[in-house]
Amino acid sequence: MNANQIEQIVKSLQLEPHPEGGFYAETYRSKHVITENALPEEFFGDRNVSTGIYYLLRSGDFSKFHRIKSDELWHHYEGCRLSIHVIHPDGTYDRLKLGKDVANGYAYQHCVPAGAWFAATVDDEESFVLCGCTVAPGFDFSDFELADAAVLIRQFPKHKELIQKLT
Repeated sequence: MNANQIEQIVKSLQLEPHPEGGFYAETYRSKHVITENALPEEFFGDRNVSTGIYYLLRSGDFSKFHRIKSDELWHHYEGCRLSIHVIHPDGTYDRLKLGKDVANGYAYQHCVPAGAWFAATVDDEESFVLCGCTVAPGFDFSDFELADAAVLIRQFPKHKELIQKLT
Protein backbone atom coordinates (compact mmCIF):
# COMPACT_ATOMS: atom_id res chain seq x y z
CA MET A 1 0.00 0.00 0.00
CA ASN A 2 1.40 3.40 -0.90
CA ALA A 3 1.45 6.58 1.18
CA ASN A 4 -1.56 8.04 -0.66
CA GLN A 5 -3.69 5.01 0.21
CA ILE A 6 -2.67 5.25 3.87
CA GLU A 7 -3.48 8.98 3.87
CA GLN A 8 -6.88 8.14 2.40
CA ILE A 9 -7.61 5.72 5.26
CA VAL A 10 -6.50 8.34 7.81
CA LYS A 11 -8.76 10.91 6.17
CA SER A 12 -11.75 8.61 5.63
CA LEU A 13 -11.73 7.33 9.21
CA GLN A 14 -10.96 10.84 10.56
CA LEU A 15 -7.89 9.58 12.41
CA GLU A 16 -5.86 12.01 14.51
CA PRO A 17 -2.28 11.73 15.84
CA HIS A 18 -2.13 9.72 19.08
CA PRO A 19 0.17 10.80 21.98
CA GLU A 20 1.80 7.34 22.02
CA GLY A 21 2.41 7.34 18.23
CA GLY A 22 0.33 6.49 15.18
CA PHE A 23 -3.20 7.66 14.47
CA TYR A 24 -6.54 6.95 16.14
CA ALA A 25 -10.22 7.81 16.32
CA GLU A 26 -12.67 6.85 19.01
CA THR A 27 -15.44 4.79 17.43
CA TYR A 28 -17.45 3.73 20.47
CA ARG A 29 -18.15 4.91 24.01
CA SER A 30 -20.80 3.00 25.92
CA LYS A 31 -23.66 5.15 27.16
CA HIS A 32 -23.69 3.00 30.30
CA VAL A 33 -21.48 4.06 33.18
CA ILE A 34 -19.80 2.19 36.03
CA THR A 35 -19.73 4.37 39.13
CA GLU A 36 -16.45 4.91 40.95
CA ASN A 37 -17.61 2.99 44.03
CA ALA A 38 -18.20 -0.12 41.84
CA LEU A 39 -14.72 0.02 40.26
CA PRO A 40 -11.41 -1.31 41.64
CA GLU A 41 -9.62 1.15 43.92
CA GLU A 42 -7.06 2.26 41.28
CA PHE A 43 -9.81 4.11 39.37
CA PHE A 44 -10.80 7.65 40.31
CA GLY A 45 -14.17 8.73 38.97
CA ASP A 46 -16.83 6.98 36.95
CA ARG A 47 -16.02 5.09 33.72
CA ASN A 48 -18.03 4.13 30.69
CA VAL A 49 -18.55 0.37 30.52
CA SER A 50 -16.45 0.07 27.35
CA THR A 51 -14.78 2.13 24.63
CA GLY A 52 -13.35 1.37 21.20
CA ILE A 53 -10.95 3.02 18.76
CA TYR A 54 -9.43 2.56 15.35
CA TYR A 55 -5.62 2.62 15.56
CA LEU A 56 -3.23 2.88 12.60
CA LEU A 57 0.54 2.52 12.53
CA ARG A 58 2.76 2.88 9.46
CA SER A 59 6.10 1.10 9.01
CA GLY A 60 8.66 3.12 10.91
CA ASP A 61 6.05 4.34 13.42
CA PHE A 62 5.59 2.69 16.78
CA SER A 63 3.35 2.90 19.78
CA LYS A 64 5.50 4.04 22.72
CA PHE A 65 5.57 2.10 25.96
CA HIS A 66 2.59 3.01 28.07
CA ARG A 67 0.10 1.39 30.40
CA ILE A 68 -3.53 1.79 31.29
CA LYS A 69 -5.67 0.65 34.21
CA SER A 70 -8.00 -1.54 32.11
CA ASP A 71 -7.60 -4.60 29.93
CA GLU A 72 -7.18 -3.67 26.25
CA LEU A 73 -8.33 -6.05 23.53
CA TRP A 74 -6.59 -5.50 20.17
CA HIS A 75 -8.26 -6.54 16.88
CA HIS A 76 -6.57 -6.79 13.46
CA TYR A 77 -8.54 -5.26 10.56
CA GLU A 78 -6.27 -4.53 7.61
CA GLY A 79 -2.64 -4.34 6.59
CA CYS A 80 0.41 -6.20 7.76
CA ARG A 81 1.47 -7.93 10.96
CA LEU A 82 1.96 -6.15 14.28
CA SER A 83 3.94 -7.02 17.39
CA ILE A 84 2.65 -5.89 20.78
CA HIS A 85 5.55 -5.87 23.24
CA VAL A 86 4.30 -6.46 26.79
CA ILE A 87 6.29 -6.13 30.01
CA HIS A 88 4.23 -7.50 32.88
CA PRO A 89 4.51 -6.07 36.41
CA ASP A 90 6.66 -9.07 37.44
CA GLY A 91 9.13 -8.28 34.60
CA THR A 92 8.19 -11.09 32.23
CA TYR A 93 8.06 -10.19 28.56
CA ASP A 94 5.53 -11.34 25.96
CA ARG A 95 5.40 -10.59 22.25
CA LEU A 96 1.80 -10.74 21.12
CA LYS A 97 1.67 -11.28 17.36
CA LEU A 98 -1.39 -9.60 15.81
CA GLY A 99 -2.42 -10.23 12.21
CA LYS A 100 -3.92 -12.61 9.71
CA ASP A 101 -0.77 -14.76 9.37
CA VAL A 102 -2.20 -17.42 11.72
CA ALA A 103 -0.02 -20.17 10.22
CA ASN A 104 2.99 -18.35 11.70
CA GLY A 105 1.59 -17.77 15.18
CA TYR A 106 -0.30 -14.53 14.62
CA ALA A 107 -3.87 -14.05 15.87
CA TYR A 108 -6.71 -11.70 14.97
CA GLN A 109 -7.12 -10.65 18.61
CA HIS A 110 -4.92 -10.27 21.68
CA CYS A 111 -5.54 -8.88 25.14
CA VAL A 112 -3.04 -6.71 27.00
CA PRO A 113 -3.81 -7.04 30.71
CA ALA A 114 -4.45 -3.99 32.87
CA GLY A 115 -1.31 -2.50 34.41
CA ALA A 116 1.17 -4.07 31.97
CA TRP A 117 3.57 -1.80 30.07
CA PHE A 118 3.18 -2.23 26.33
CA ALA A 119 4.30 -0.86 22.97
CA ALA A 120 3.61 -1.90 19.39
CA THR A 121 5.65 -2.14 16.19
CA VAL A 122 4.79 -2.83 12.57
CA ASP A 123 6.45 -6.09 11.49
CA ASP A 124 6.65 -5.45 7.74
CA GLU A 125 8.54 -2.77 5.81
CA GLU A 126 6.72 -0.24 3.64
CA SER A 127 3.33 -1.17 5.01
CA PHE A 128 0.84 -0.28 7.71
CA VAL A 129 -1.60 -1.92 10.08
CA LEU A 130 -5.14 -0.83 10.93
CA CYS A 131 -6.42 -2.35 14.11
CA GLY A 132 -8.97 -1.65 16.77
CA CYS A 133 -8.69 -1.50 20.52
CA THR A 134 -11.52 -2.18 22.94
CA VAL A 135 -11.08 -1.15 26.57
CA ALA A 136 -13.19 -2.21 29.55
CA PRO A 137 -13.82 -0.43 31.85
CA GLY A 138 -13.79 2.28 29.21
CA PHE A 139 -10.68 4.30 28.40
CA ASP A 140 -10.09 7.63 30.09
CA PHE A 141 -6.86 9.61 29.56
CA SER A 142 -6.53 9.90 33.35
CA ASP A 143 -5.85 6.12 33.31
CA PHE A 144 -3.09 6.47 30.67
CA GLU A 145 0.60 6.65 31.63
CA LEU A 146 3.34 7.15 29.05
CA ALA A 147 6.60 5.49 30.16
CA ASP A 148 9.65 7.41 31.29
CA ALA A 149 12.54 5.43 29.77
CA ALA A 150 14.94 5.92 32.69
CA VAL A 151 12.36 4.85 35.27
CA LEU A 152 11.26 1.84 33.24
CA ILE A 153 14.88 0.74 32.66
CA ARG A 154 15.60 0.94 36.40
CA GLN A 155 12.54 -1.21 37.05
CA PHE A 156 13.21 -3.71 34.21
CA PRO A 157 16.95 -3.55 33.36
CA LYS A 158 16.93 -6.80 31.36
CA HIS A 159 14.62 -5.08 28.83
CA LYS A 160 16.80 -1.97 28.48
CA GLU A 161 17.38 -2.25 24.72
CA LEU A 162 13.69 -2.67 23.91
CA ILE A 163 12.67 0.13 26.28
CA GLN A 164 15.23 2.51 24.74
CA LYS A 165 13.95 1.66 21.26
CA LEU A 166 10.25 2.10 22.09
CA THR A 167 10.08 5.15 24.41
